Amino acid sequence: MGKIAILQTTLPGVLLIEPQRFLDLRGFFIESYNKWDFSAAGISEEFVQDNHSKSQKGVLRGLHYQYPHAQGKLVRVLKGSIYDVVVDIRQGSPTFGQHTGVTLSETSSLLLYVPTGFAHGFLVPEDNTEVMYKVTDRYFPKGDAGILWNDPALGISWPLKENEISMPILSEKDAQHPCLLSIQSPFVYMP
Repeated sequence: MGKIAILQTTLPGVLLIEPQRFLDLRGFFIESYNKWDFSAAGISEEFVQDNHSKSQKGVLRGLHYQYPHAQGKLVRVLKGSIYDVVVDIRQGSPTFGQHTGVTLSETSSLLLYVPTGFAHGFLVPEDNTEVMYKVTDRYFPKGDAGILWNDPALGISWPLKENEISMPILSEKDAQHPCLLSIQSPFVYMP
């Protein structure tokens, strides 16, 4: 491979990807996505849409998933930073209900690969943060769903106080998502 390094997170299949970063007096250059390198690393899905969000400090987006038209995601930060969280919601999975959290930033160039069967969300600790992510299927409004960001059963330690955020800024939809154990997840673990 050479162009990208793959790091396994605590959730099998959820990967951190580190592309080569070339620095010089002008700035930097990275190849953030190359179909052939990603395929060699086991990520062979076709990405069909790019999404771009800009958020102020304290915004929390998530925890989202979509079904039908489930979306795998390849997430990167263009400006600022995020605390990115992924939750396994596949029925029968040995890691069902478990989560992993990583910090992504413009200075690290790390990307996060989130396969289908996982809920995804992020907290923004600084103003004017821009996130771009590729998805493997189109947005399907009728299949848009989520899990409550502070579901006690998940035990996610969002870094709110460390970032001087007392309460996150949520969309009305995100504030009303159900808890994981009150939904019937449409995803099934396939060993």
